[in-house]
Amino acid sequence: MIAVATGHAKTSQAAFDVLEAGGTAIDACIAAALMAFVAEPVLAGPLGGGFLLHVPRDGQARMLDAFVQTPMRARSDQDIRAIEADFGTSTQTFHIGAGTVAASGLMPALFDAHAARGRIPMTELAAPAVKAARDGLTLTPFQARLNSIVAPILTASTGISALYAEDGKLRPAGTQMHNAALADVLEVSAIEGHRIFVDGEVGQALCQMDGSHLTLNDLRRYTAQYRTPLNVQRGDAEILLNPAPSIGGTQIALALMLCPHRANPVERAACLAAIHELRSQGEIDTSSAVLGELRRTLSRGGIRQTGTTHISVIDQKGDGAALTLSNGTGAGLLVPGTGIMPNNMLGEEDVVPGGIEGWQPNTRLTSAMCPTALRRADGGVSLLGSGGSNRIRSALTHVALNLLDHGMRLEQAIEAPRLHVDGIPSHLDAEAPLPEGELVALRNAWPEMLHWKEPSMYFGGVHAVRRDRTGRQVEAAADPRREGTALSRS
Repeated sequence: MIAVATGHAKTSQAAFDVLEAGGTAIDACIAAALMAFVAEPVLAGPLGGGFLLHVPRDGQARMLDAFVQTPMRARSDQDIRAIEADFGTSTQTFHIGAGTVAASGLMPALFDAHAARGRIPMTELAAPAVKAARDGLTLTPFQARLNSIVAPILTASTGISALYAEDGKLRPAGTQMHNAALADVLEVSAIEGHRIFVDGEVGQALCQMDGSHLTLNDLRRYTAQYRTPLNVQRGDAEILLNPAPSIGGTQIALALMLCPHRANPVERAACLAAIHELRSQGEIDTSSAVLGELRRTLSRGGIRQTGTTHISVIDQKGDGAALTLSNGTGAGLLVPGTGIMPNNMLGEEDVVPGGIEGWQPNTRLTSAMCPTALRRADGGVSLLGSGGSNRIRSALTHVALNLLDHGMRLEQAIEAPRLHVDGIPSHLDAEAPLPEGELVALRNAWPEMLHWKEPSMYFGGVHAVRRDRTGRQVEAAADPRREGTALSRS
């Protein structure tokens, strides 16, 4: 009994093949992550960040924090440039360049997880991604749309433009995309280990880029951290979420605390508004120590990681793992000789405390990403997560409520319409299709509501797997909003 759900057919197939070969849930997540670096390069990269939730069938769940860290010092001659990304209905300013790259420990963390819980050799886990990068993968319509949104980033330098564009125009859907340099890096690292990303060829090339704050000491001092998941009870379910210092789990925990059982759309919108506005509504004891801690975490600020994807798996033992990855929007350049676009997290003004000119040295940044587990009292478990920037909180809240309060199947819970509250002052986005009565009630409560006429990638991309209490039945579902792919075998 195995199950996989990810944001790309090749990513899912890589994980599924590993599980078929007897690999663990951790093995499958690693193989999927390596393939995502090739198949979903705008959303995930070896020099990005992520969070890995491991939920063994018997044993304690742990969250591995492999998100990015600020450098230990800032340099005055930093390389930072502003670009405008076109989202169709609006544009947004992003900052790119070598001066926006934060210290990444993602690859060392994946190697660490493999040493603890892996079974298949890293060379075998990496082989499909290496082959795909070398032989080429067909650019899907969804990935082509993503590329068009961040076109100024993918054409910002000669190196990055050579991968994604031809004669100044982005390559269209259906194009075979090759990255031989990335294939070489993944192949060598699988043989030699993670040091290549720390003080080996990749780490040295990264730190030698003009205008970068990073030094080899930043990479050497980085430590991935295992944390105890944030735990919230709802009915007979224990919900495991990403704890502080990250913000995503805190937001979802607050929403689940505030939402009444089988909340209607207006009540759900009110709960989403409450966490957005950092205030409680309803009959919640605001003197609660738990709620106080959650609200202190929320006060750290907002998050807007645009490039995010997710992987959920269950292995033959019934163990589960959920891995969410982000590369920000990417720094708009390639680390020389690697085929890798590094993150631009230091250029995300609402991610970095103090802004792009005033970040605090040697600080683990907060994140909206939240790999999640729902453990039922009867022993069944669901693992899920989402891409979607600040919509992660609303996407996962909706799916969790659909599963826990309404008993929906995974596919139904994921495809059901979603709401999202954002902005100052707060405004509501509502996704079709909603029944006319619910639509009228929402408009009465939110006169300025924006009604989306069809499902949209804007509302996130939840990929989830589930097994029953016996471990003999599994289920997998991936979000069609982001061309997700699910595979399972009972």
